[in-house]
Amino acid sequence: MSVEQESAIVIFSGGQDSTTCLFWAKKKFKDVIAISFDYGQRHKLELECASDICKKYGIEHHILDMGLLNQLAPNSLTRDTIKVDEKAPKEGTPNTFVDGRNLLFLTFGAIFAKQRKIRHLVTGVSQSDYSGYPDCRDIFIKSLNVTLELSMEYPFVIHTPLMWIDKEQTWELAYDLGVFDIIKEETLTCYNGIKGAGCGSCPACTLRKNGLEAFEQNKQREC
Repeated sequence: MSVEQESAIVIFSGGQDSTTCLFWAKKKFKDVIAISFDYGQRHKLELECASDICKKYGIEHHILDMGLLNQLAPNSLTRDTIKVDEKAPKEGTPNTFVDGRNLLFLTFGAIFAKQRKIRHLVTGVSQSDYSGYPDCRDIFIKSLNVTLELSMEYPFVIHTPLMWIDKEQTWELAYDLGVFDIIKEETLTCYNGIKGAGCGSCPACTLRKNGLEAFEQNKQREC
């Protein structure tokens, strides 16, 4: 069976990367289901944004409860009392890194997928601009893919459309998919919980803004 005849589960936050992957998956697979996670994140607007996008574009959406992650891994994305790192630390991971998040998200996504007899999982991780997050690396994804198959005796395939591209190329992919304006106006990437262009100064906004400016400059040169 070709992938065009199969279904896929998209790990979906409502941010730039996962929304780009959502529409990438809609082009590639017959059916797409989006899964989001409530892990006590700092901004519930993230879940509202994910829900709004799925409702607007007719995508089946599920929100799974992962509250325990908030208790186990306190960080600046789950605690108002911890200020978001403006720059990556000289040693260790940024305090926006949530230990075990992608591991758990993909594991729970795989369990959900198997019950639906779906083998394809899509996630928006990228090694090109991974901000020091170890669970965004290709080696982790490949390792987890094998582990999931061994743990459930099921042939999973984890797709990472953004793994080897930077933010400028991610904007270009959104443009090629015909969803540039959706990504620009309707997604929430900002660590301070502001949709669209965001606060403009947190690390997530800076990365997004720099990529957008580079993409738009290149488009102007082409015209």
